[in-house]
Amino acid sequence: MDRMANTQVRQQARWARGTRLLKNALAELSEAFAAQRLQLAAKAAVAAGVAFLIAPHMPGAAANYPYYAPLGALVAMYHNVAGSVKQGLQALTGLALGIGLAVVLVSVTDPSPLTVAVFMGIGVLLGGLPRIGSGSDWIPTAALLVLLVGGSNPDDFSFGYLLQMGVGVAVGIAVNFLLWPPLHLKAAAASLDDLRRALGQQLTDMGKALKEEWPPEHEAWSKRSDELAEAARSVRHLVKEADASRRANPRRKLHPRDVDLDYRNLRELERVTFHIQDMTDVLSDVIWVSDAPYAVPVQDSEPLADAMTATGELLRSFSDSDEPTQRERFRAAREAVEACMAATASREPTGDAVPASESILLSLHRILRAVRPAD
Repeated sequence: MDRMANTQVRQQARWARGTRLLKNALAELSEAFAAQRLQLAAKAAVAAGVAFLIAPHMPGAAANYPYYAPLGALVAMYHNVAGSVKQGLQALTGLALGIGLAVVLVSVTDPSPLTVAVFMGIGVLLGGLPRIGSGSDWIPTAALLVLLVGGSNPDDFSFGYLLQMGVGVAVGIAVNFLLWPPLHLKAAAASLDDLRRALGQQLTDMGKALKEEWPPEHEAWSKRSDELAEAARSVRHLVKEADASRRANPRRKLHPRDVDLDYRNLRELERVTFHIQDMTDVLSDVIWVSDAPYAVPVQDSEPLADAMTATGELLRSFSDSDEPTQRERFRAAREAVEACMAATASREPTGDAVPASESILLSLHRILRAVRPAD
């Protein structure tokens, strides 16, 4: 009987593991073929084709190396216009440095294992120059290609290689600029709203926990601290992406957005996230850590829960309420926090444990100060 039960447990574990792997694989596949990725792939295909069409018409020996033009187009293809310009120029800078390194090597001595090793080391060192970015990888690569492919005529190859790559980079930047240059403003705005809702939900869940019999039945909120931090980091990344997507983008005038306001909102939410993480840790310790040096007095539970719930409702209202409603919710949250402060101030000291209510109230006060509506 025990053997059959163990077998079933192992089968269930394997099934759960297989299901989890399948879900992860589907999520990664969905991400790989997301609309943004498909758009980038389409533009890269167009840029490579146009670059290869132009390549045979380059002057002199450059026409003998047409395959480097589509390579340059791919190098410059990035998910925003400013990134395409930056990445393309960095690649060309690295190529020029690498070609120059190879020319010096050929003019000084014949290539040998020792000299190639020395110059490749120099190439890697040059890759550490400031602001060269992705071009650092192209320095030793270009030098090696000149030595290996250029053969007895490295000058013609170097000229053709650099010119074709430059044409490809120019085509890649032009295609990214002209063919529906992406703007990521909606993703940034949606992520800010999602983070506000998640923070508000965390506060309301903790408010419910304070009113339940301890230990509370619902404890998922106590494990969300790292999730909230990761969500805040993700929002910062998306806001930065939105800001970068506006630069050199002709569509920005058709879709105006105050990105500076997004950054201010982001900084406020990062502060709110920090305070809610602290509150989560404090309340988790109070409930589940038996030797915690602090506690929430019973008489503080009700007003503290009301203050946390009101503040949580305030955060959740930002994305789907008008300004008068938000101001009303702010007043309600402030009054709940002030009422709780008054209740804790009039409470008689009990026991040896330090009351955790003051710490939680201080965090709530700072949250309200961070999200206070503009006058």
